[in-house]
Amino acid sequence: MGIKKKLLSLHDYNEQVLIKRIAKYQNNAPIALISDAGSPLISDPGYKLVLDYIKKNLMITCVPGPSSVIPALQLSGLPVNNFTFHGFVAKNKSGQKEMCDIIKNSNSTNVFFISGSRLINFLNELLNNKVNRKISVCKEMTKMNEKIFRGEIDSVLKNISSKKNNLKGEFVLVIEGKTKEITKKLSPEIEKLIVKLLLKFSLTEVVQIVHKLTSISKNEVYKTVLSIKDD
Repeated sequence: MGIKKKLLSLHDYNEQVLIKRIAKYQNNAPIALISDAGSPLISDPGYKLVLDYIKKNLMITCVPGPSSVIPALQLSGLPVNNFTFHGFVAKNKSGQKEMCDIIKNSNSTNVFFISGSRLINFLNELLNNKVNRKISVCKEMTKMNEKIFRGEIDSVLKNISSKKNNLKGEFVLVIEGKTKEITKKLSPEIEKLIVKLLLKFSLTEVVQIVHKLTSISKNEVYKTVLSIKDD
């Protein structure tokens, strides 16, 4: 590549190790993530490294490319292994409602172009349709006034609405896909504990105790406790 600075190889299998290795340089030296082919994070490692920078509130940016879509994905802090680009957000409310329905059922990260004048309305439309996911609002990508707003929709709304200048410019909106719901199950040890607890406490009290011990939903705990009680 013709690069004279020290190079470290980044792979999926060594990403966490490399993050620890460069930690001492992160606050006082520029570090570049490059690909010998393609673009970082897009079917390439680097996602965990970018997340590390975001969590530490360190400055990250992208070298300008042919489209603002890829830099927005790279800096979003959201999964980029599967994404869908939808173009510009619809102008009318019915079109926006359709987009909300698509996002609600989409497992992939969703990317949109949107103007500052429509941004607030569309984010509120998402909330009205019960879509409060993690988003990244990328303002003026690869320009002097580049700024990224990250977080859940309600918190980003408050942040971006705090100053009028935040809504000036061109935006790329990146929205997290639907996350899979993981149903926790009670272990055999907890089920044995339930048997003992039922000898001393009421069903409602046992549910409360087990819920506090395991953080599993009361509904799931109730089903198990009831099943054991009826046996």
